[in-house]
Amino acid sequence: MSDNSRPEVSKSLTEEEAILWDSLPPEILTHILVRLPIKSIITCSSVSKTWKSLILNPTFISTHLRHSSSNNNNLLLFRLCPKPLVEAFDDMDPVGHEKEVYALHRDDTITNFDQYTRFDDFPLHRKSCSGIFRVVGTCNGLICLADDLNYLCPNFYLWNPCVKKYVRLPYPYLLTAGFYTAAVGFGFDSKTNDYKVVMFVTRGRGYSHDHEDEGEYPPKVEVEVEVEVEVGVYSLATGKWREATAERPKCAVRNTVIVDLRLQAFVNGALHLVCYKTTPEIRFLYFVLVFDLEDEVFREIPLPKHSDMFFWKWVSIMAFGKSIAVFKPGYSVNAPDIWVLKNYSDASSWTKIISLDIDAQAPLQMPPSRFYRVKTPSLKAFSKSGEAILQTHKKRLVSKDLETKEVKDLGITGSKYSFVDSYVESLVLLDKPDLANPYPYRPY
Repeated sequence: MSDNSRPEVSKSLTEEEAILWDSLPPEILTHILVRLPIKSIITCSSVSKTWKSLILNPTFISTHLRHSSSNNNNLLLFRLCPKPLVEAFDDMDPVGHEKEVYALHRDDTITNFDQYTRFDDFPLHRKSCSGIFRVVGTCNGLICLADDLNYLCPNFYLWNPCVKKYVRLPYPYLLTAGFYTAAVGFGFDSKTNDYKVVMFVTRGRGYSHDHEDEGEYPPKVEVEVEVEVEVGVYSLATGKWREATAERPKCAVRNTVIVDLRLQAFVNGALHLVCYKTTPEIRFLYFVLVFDLEDEVFREIPLPKHSDMFFWKWVSIMAFGKSIAVFKPGYSVNAPDIWVLKNYSDASSWTKIISLDIDAQAPLQMPPSRFYRVKTPSLKAFSKSGEAILQTHKKRLVSKDLETKEVKDLGITGSKYSFVDSYVESLVLLDKPDLANPYPYRPY
């Protein structure tokens, strides 16, 4: 990507120059190339067969990723949807020519998160059955996109905008006919050097929330069958889905159509998502289900104790440094909270770091017999320095220092489909062809 402080490389070399460069030891050539902008590295792959072989080697791609991750060029990915696109999607009208906007901003409070670069050529425009993609997450330069806001044709993609390549995943075998609830996670298995997309599926109606619509609160629990989560794992290395080796956990997942919530976080080599189960003491016990991508084992992290555990249904979960944080939106007179697991290995270290202000004049119009959600800021991400990236109820993106409480307007307008996450430039997928799924729709 563009960086004026780094040299550009021309691929117009004389024969003598090409021979001289090819005679360099691979380790010296690698040392030079990993420090170039990605655009220049791609250009260098056309200089000679020797350079192309070196650059497309998985070892070089991994070396470049390590260098890119440690050079303190901290970036944030912003996915924004223009207002006409959002309105067309909400009205189920044709999307037209409006595209989703993907841009990188410097994760730097000094520059006030200035734009670093923008990816204007979104390759999946008009390829979504839903009209708008849901961003599952980012990892090592890859963006995992889910076209699952419409149950008729869920598709999943891995896209690296830096190298302009994407892979469409095969149809998930877990998504068969019948009622189900699915959640998706994305991360990296460092043991096998493989990227994995994990699908968590609950069959049947599970723990029913139907009484919620009748104004009864807390809602009653109706259990049709014993609920468990089926887990399918897609491996980028093999290009296939398979069943996870772990024993199925006895719980239920939340629905992915809750578009304004972050439903998964990849931290410390594991996926984290908020699930729930029922116990004799608690009707809806919400907790963090953790799935280790290396060993494919499950464990649980309790959520903070709260006087009303049902409100955890609506939490977002995301990375906070080397740990996790949850954001509980505001309802009725309850202010939205940000909780952080201070010590990742200590489940009792949950700490509420801030309660955000409620705009009491702007509640959603809901029947008085039900609790209602108020229009408050929503948490989108954390910066490298720990600042909260928030979206106000007027859809303005701001940063908030959690210690000084200082708020800065980033000059960006978002929507309920806005997504923000940390990002690192990489060459991942450069050595792979664009792969298409021959069965993009339901196979029945």
